[in-house]
Amino acid sequence: MRTSLLTLVMAIVAATAIDAAAKDFVVDASKWGQKQQQAVEAAGGTVVFAHADAGLGVVTSEVPEFAERLRASGAFLSVDEDVVVKWQPPVREVAFEAAVTPGDETFIAAQWAPAAIHAPEAWNMGYTGKGVRVAILDGGIHSAHIDLVANLDVGASRSFVPGTTFNQDVGTFWHGTHVAGIVAAADNSLGTIGIAPEATLIGVKVLHDGSGGFGGVIAGILYAATPEAEGGAGADIINMSLGAYFPKNATGGGPLVAALNKAVNYANRYGVLVVTSAGNEAADVDHTWNYVWVPAQSGSAIAVSATGPLGFGLGATNFTRPASYTNYGNSLVHVAAPGGDYMLPGNDICVLPRQPSGSIVQYCWALDMVMSTVRGTSNGSYSWAAGTSMAAPAVSGVAALIKQRHPGISLGALKAKIAQSADDEGKKGNDPYYGKGFVNAGKAVQ
Repeated sequence: MRTSLLTLVMAIVAATAIDAAAKDFVVDASKWGQKQQQAVEAAGGTVVFAHADAGLGVVTSEVPEFAERLRASGAFLSVDEDVVVKWQPPVREVAFEAAVTPGDETFIAAQWAPAAIHAPEAWNMGYTGKGVRVAILDGGIHSAHIDLVANLDVGASRSFVPGTTFNQDVGTFWHGTHVAGIVAAADNSLGTIGIAPEATLIGVKVLHDGSGGFGGVIAGILYAATPEAEGGAGADIINMSLGAYFPKNATGGGPLVAALNKAVNYANRYGVLVVTSAGNEAADVDHTWNYVWVPAQSGSAIAVSATGPLGFGLGATNFTRPASYTNYGNSLVHVAAPGGDYMLPGNDICVLPRQPSGSIVQYCWALDMVMSTVRGTSNGSYSWAAGTSMAAPAVSGVAALIKQRHPGISLGALKAKIAQSADDEGKKGNDPYYGKGFVNAGKAVQ
């Protein structure tokens, strides 16, 4: 009988956090087995997470010579101290508190993004993402939100941040909740609607207040990609609206980047699509050779750039306009999608209709951003945000529609379908801002 590919040591989700004196390390081996387990224990450490097939693990120890002992054991290809970084937040966000009302989706008039990528056309053909599993690797997901509760697989959701649960974060925005709503806010005549409104969401918490270590992100990827029968989440798609960049020659960075690449490629090997945000630094990545962006440039992941209108509340329909902040480059961008922007001058007020009655009153520039679910102060709170973090989940939603349309589609064919069905924007062919084009949900399921 086949041994489970996934070994989870539940210290990573224990209520008691690791001692402050301890250090975490990301370790890499050809495979993870008894030899690696014993080497960690003999060196004075504890295994936090290990994946047998991928050979990657996260370990912790208070012993000063721990890393040297592990390297000397011969059990590992690399041993590197984990680094906690601030992964990219949205470029800008605007809070919005309002009780929802019955009828069609309450705030559909403010949701320019689904229409911009022709999602209603896919819905009208019967494609809603039903049966497709999308893991949201991010901060906490507000599991009681009225637009998310029906689609969230609570049993499969996990936290890889010590001392937290998957449905915990700080503040009232909750980045992971906003991202989840863009993918699969339910079609329930309340609030907002996602690109794939019947897809199954899996919350995989790898960040807290926007920060997290490489080890937690790697563990989250491996857990999400591993089949349910082998102890994982069984995701078809992994959305990572997170990112960091640093000099390629940064001390100690190489092994961590390599381990992240390996985790992403593990997902690829099992047919799981990894969708990432391209980054919010307005950087020409083709000509910024001294830096590396992760996970946008990690392994076989696809990176998504952002677009946003200028004056939607005033009638503008230039939804494919490149966002002011988006990273770009032929070597980086697979496709583009709605991420929103905030560059409209002034603080004029715009009014949009609210369903089934009433009005949405907001700054005109704020309406150019992407509206979605947030933690807020109730189970029906929403806000606008802009960033490539908002663009990536639109592509994950489209990928879910395609997976429903073609259940047995290979990963290569899925990537090709996303690209081939996209609208060719910018210069003809591959474009630094749009990659293969601006994603089109209607074409993708035809």
